[in-house]
Amino acid sequence: MNDLPHPISTYVALGDSFTEGLNDPYPGEDDRFRGWADRLAEHLAAANPGLRYANLAVRGKLVRQVLDDQVPRAVRLAPDLVTICAGGNDIIRPGADPDALAVVFDEAVRALRGAGARVVVFTGFDTRGLRSGGRVRGRAATYNMHLRAIADRRGCAVVDLWSLRIFNDPRAWHEDRLHLSAEGHRRMALFVAETIGVPTEGDWREPWPPADPVDWLTQRREDVHWARAYLLPWMGRRATGRSSGDGRDPKRPTPLPL
Repeated sequence: MNDLPHPISTYVALGDSFTEGLNDPYPGEDDRFRGWADRLAEHLAAANPGLRYANLAVRGKLVRQVLDDQVPRAVRLAPDLVTICAGGNDIIRPGADPDALAVVFDEAVRALRGAGARVVVFTGFDTRGLRSGGRVRGRAATYNMHLRAIADRRGCAVVDLWSLRIFNDPRAWHEDRLHLSAEGHRRMALFVAETIGVPTEGDWREPWPPADPVDWLTQRREDVHWARAYLLPWMGRRATGRSSGDGRDPKRPTPLPL
């Protein structure tokens, strides 16, 4: 993305829990999350003093909700730069139609580009290297192809998460197996910054230190804990039509300096 505006005055992040930054709490603030987008804003601010940053992402949101709720608000803020990652919550639901989702996503990008913003689009991760990810891999791959086509057609930069093998390490992920860990968010911010040409210190490619081997029994205990703590509550919300983001406002709705 060599035509990034300089200086950047306003950056707005859109999406779901991935962009909200779940499981990367600020030090001493367990209920206030940082995440890769906050970290990216810090990198941007270092190169663009006075940068204003808003994060409209809310956990659990579907791509239609991002289009209807977040995109109009972002357009009104007149940002120079927008990152948008949406559709993951749709893809993991049974019966998801990636072709139909792509139509909605394209409408969101069209609106943002029409407002003059430079837009950065994210593909999804390759779930093959993640536990319990094989069942949605085909849908995710189809959706990713659509996202790349949309980015090409609309003139957007693409953050290609599908190819990131460094994130196959379990330490890049929280124990819920769905959200990045704090270290995963740190590396993600560095990767996005590199993709859009923002100078940083640090290397997202840095090899992981050697890990202690995990025996079979420990893995099974972890599986049971994961199912009880995360899978069953998620299934309960789906069965009752609830979302983890119900009633929750964006964490940073107004563009403000860091």
